[in-house]
Amino acid sequence: MFDLASVPSRSESVVTRKTGHEYVLVPVVDNIADMNSVYTLNETGAFLWELIDGKRTVKDLIDSLIIEYDVDRDKASREVISFLDDMDKFLIIR
Repeated sequence: MFDLASVPSRSESVVTRKTGHEYVLVPVVDNIADMNSVYTLNETGAFLWELIDGKRTVKDLIDSLIIEYDVDRDKASREVISFLDDMDKFLIIR
């Protein structure tokens, strides 16, 4: 579970490829791509993915989403936490 002070980082076992405004995430296990677990991020997910660097807090991500997409804080908070929880569930971030 993430709170505002949490600092998420990308898993080292995920290969990413940017295609337009989207990202394709491919988990790698024992140097082999797990093609059954490929994830595609939409534009908003890709925006957040680019910000996850192991230095920014969840609050920083929320603030950036508010500025970039002109959404209110409650909606941005729900979206960011939901995104992070999903990525954490599939071991794409830590």
